[in-house]
Amino acid sequence: MAEIKATDVVKIREVTGAGMMDCKKALVEAAGDVAKAIEILRKKGAATAAKKSVREAREGLIAQHLAPGGRLGVLVEVNCETDFVARNDDFRAFADEVARTLAENASANLDPAREAAVGKIRENIKIPRHARMEVQGEGLIAGYIHTGAKVGVLVEVGAGNAGTAGTDEFKQLVKDITLQIAAASPMTVSRDQLDATMLAKEKEIALEQVKDKPPQAIAKIVEGKMEKFFQTYCLVDQGFVKKNGEITVKDHLAATGKALGDELSIRRFVRFQVGETPLA
Repeated sequence: MAEIKATDVVKIREVTGAGMMDCKKALVEAAGDVAKAIEILRKKGAATAAKKSVREAREGLIAQHLAPGGRLGVLVEVNCETDFVARNDDFRAFADEVARTLAENASANLDPAREAAVGKIRENIKIPRHARMEVQGEGLIAGYIHTGAKVGVLVEVGAGNAGTAGTDEFKQLVKDITLQIAAASPMTVSRDQLDATMLAKEKEIALEQVKDKPPQAIAKIVEGKMEKFFQTYCLVDQGFVKKNGEITVKDHLAATGKALGDELSIRRFVRFQVGETPLA
């Protein structure tokens, strides 16, 4: 029998929201495989879709640097050991400097500065990830750091015309999109970017959940469940938060583009949350 770790049970609970005993039973059934245990819980209807990552007990903050003109931006996660240090001015200044350095030089060696910060702050400091974007063609790079600096967003929104990016309407649109990503936590821009293996697994789970329904109804129910999945995790299919979900992000993007006489697109984004690590 595989060893069942309490930390894995807690991780499964954080991802699924299922009860502790349900999580433990699923982990036993999965022979200690965390990802399989989550799948078992979902097939039983005891969990929602698993996100790409799960929060760990790690402190730190998200910092950004946006170049003037909105042509380039950097988002970086910097970790420390305690929340007390995460709120320290020296630590925040270091994180901001890391973002600025990466904006100036994507391949900069950050180790000397990190080691100096460790010596000054007296806590271990890590820089686990960063994202750097430059505009491809016309458009803007924008960023947003949520209050507390635990969540940050970087996005590129494209335009077709040279003058569009300078308009107030376009700048407001891009700002609203950063807020949407921070609040609604999408996985991808659109459904065609979702991993095929993930989609196959979602469909398998949906079929398992409705296997006792009348055969003639199963296809329609599964289709509805998949559409709900897209509306939850694909940015352009999400209900636009600023309009209380009455229209989709895709519809709002199209309406703004029509008003500006241009075709607009969300090209890419990243959303960092402090303490996220991939599910092993």
